Amino acid sequence: MKGFPKYYTLPQKLGLHGLRLSAWLALAFLMIPILVIIPLSFNAEPYFTFTEGMLALDPDAYSLKWYAQILADDKWILAIKNSFYIGILATLIATVLGTTAAVGLSNPVMPLQRIIMAILLSPMIVPLIITAAGMFFFYSQLNMAGSYLGVIIAHAALGTPFVIITVNAALAGFDYSLVRASMGLGARPLYTFIKVVMPLIRPGVISGALFAFITSFDEVVLILFLAGPEQRTIPRQMFSGLREQINPTILAVATLLIISSSLMLFTMEYLRARGERIRSGQL
Repeated sequence: MKGFPKYYTLPQKLGLHGLRLSAWLALAFLMIPILVIIPLSFNAEPYFTFTEGMLALDPDAYSLKWYAQILADDKWILAIKNSFYIGILATLIATVLGTTAAVGLSNPVMPLQRIIMAILLSPMIVPLIITAAGMFFFYSQLNMAGSYLGVIIAHAALGTPFVIITVNAALAGFDYSLVRASMGLGARPLYTFIKVVMPLIRPGVISGALFAFITSFDEVVLILFLAGPEQRTIPRQMFSGLREQINPTILAVATLLIISSSLMLFTMEYLRARGERIRSGQL
């Protein structure tokens, strides 16, 4: 068996081959149901199944009309605008709050670090429907339910823990002597953060921002509780479409979401690898 050191025994080689096979099977189990959506979105007929023409690779069985229908439907246009508007603003808030929180918690002299970290990460632990219900009753007292501001703040609260985790990972092993040297040379704290700290943790900040954006972009539970008709997002529109009228336009939107999410994941992986090279001194 090639690809293994000579000192590996036959059982060890078989075990590694079995581990690789298990990993590929797990990947197939997770990805095949997602990838099936892509060809179905090109179905010329309004069905959620493969037609005989599609299986026979008949060109007439495929169509782009469901993608065109996205741009022709005012509800989908509004949902797309809302998703980007809410997602971008929520990401900006989550990135600022999460980065500052991670930098503060990474300081060795910070008291009660574990307790504060647990509180900040609680939105990831508490069931989302409980969080949504709590926010709904809280917003009702402030007349913020059914408003863009309320939805943006709620999405920012969900995205902040992801930023904290990624930035905290980027700060692992950070040499604080660089900060002390900068301060000793007369630099102010804000200048030190921008010129010394930020360049070293930038990959973690960008990765956290992408995680926060994806979290906001795919969120539907909070939207069901907190949003009004004007704040309807893409996941909310897809949910309504499945309940009210099954239409392959949903598959076309899902395909676009799969592609965009894949691009973001590849970007995050690239940034993670680049961050590791920076910390190891290769860049």
